[in-house]
Amino acid sequence: MARKLISSGSDFEKVMGYSRAVVDGRWVFVSGTTGFDYAAGSISEDVVAQTEQAFLNIRAALAQAGASLDETVRVHAYLADVADFERVAPVFGRFLGISRPANTTIGVQMVDPRIKIEIEVTVRKRR
Repeated sequence: MARKLISSGSDFEKVMGYSRAVVDGRWVFVSGTTGFDYAAGSISEDVVAQTEQAFLNIRAALAQAGASLDETVRVHAYLADVADFERVAPVFGRFLGISRPANTTIGVQMVDPRIKIEIEVTVRKRR
């Protein structure tokens, strides 16, 4: 199966030379995804809202790849403030409760101060 590149349509993908997601056989690798609402061109100030939007963005990329969050095997989450962990953990449970992937969550400094969380996932399609 040929490699397939998925784009969110963001100009930043072109500038930085990356894809929102890459499909390689049954594997789907989703780049670090933030809580920007691409259609509105905005981002909430609330970390919970950003987490929910990030998962919606990831879900959209996975749909283009013919996959779903229920097939997630690995998730990396990057928090600008580790004190937000308890607030965002239930959102992860809602979106990943079926797949229960391996998870690593760490605190980092974000490239844009508006961003409070960034999430990347790895999925293995069942078929």
